Amino acid sequence: MCANVLQPTDVIPTIARVVDYEPEAFGGPPTLPPVTVLRRRAATPAQARPIPSDADGGPSSVRPAAVFADAALRRVLEVIDRRRSLAQLRPLMTGGLVDSLLTVVGCRDGTDAARLLRVRAQSVRSDGTAAEIAASYSRGDRVHAIACRVEQFATATGPRWQVVALHLG
Repeated sequence: MCANVLQPTDVIPTIARVVDYEPEAFGGPPTLPPVTVLRRRAATPAQARPIPSDADGGPSSVRPAAVFADAALRRVLEVIDRRRSLAQLRPLMTGGLVDSLLTVVGCRDGTDAARLLRVRAQSVRSDGTAAEIAASYSRGDRVHAIACRVEQFATATGPRWQVVALHLG
């Protein structure tokens, strides 16, 4: 028999215990804090704040932009999923953006459809005619980001919103 061959009795144990880095459990199972009931205090005239109007550039002036962006982003996701034709985006977006979506359409992986989750709008002009939109959408178990800028343009039939910039994440 060759001297360099290990015999079953020559096997060296190579199993070593792994150091446990978890702290010791203490105190028992976790408990939730008691429920706090918030009571509304009556505002004195000095504490009362005026509600901003559309002219002030307050939250109400961003609402039309957010509503338009929500509808436009849903259509963009439907076009990417091939559930809607690209021609339906032309009235909502500038020409260059629609053409740039040609490279994205149908490039998704998996079979799950995109679902718009949340849309946030921030006014970027004091008159409320432009807003930047940040949104999130899900596809299966993953959450993605999408952002755009919408502006209001005067047309012969009246003011109209349009997406002028788009970023898919």
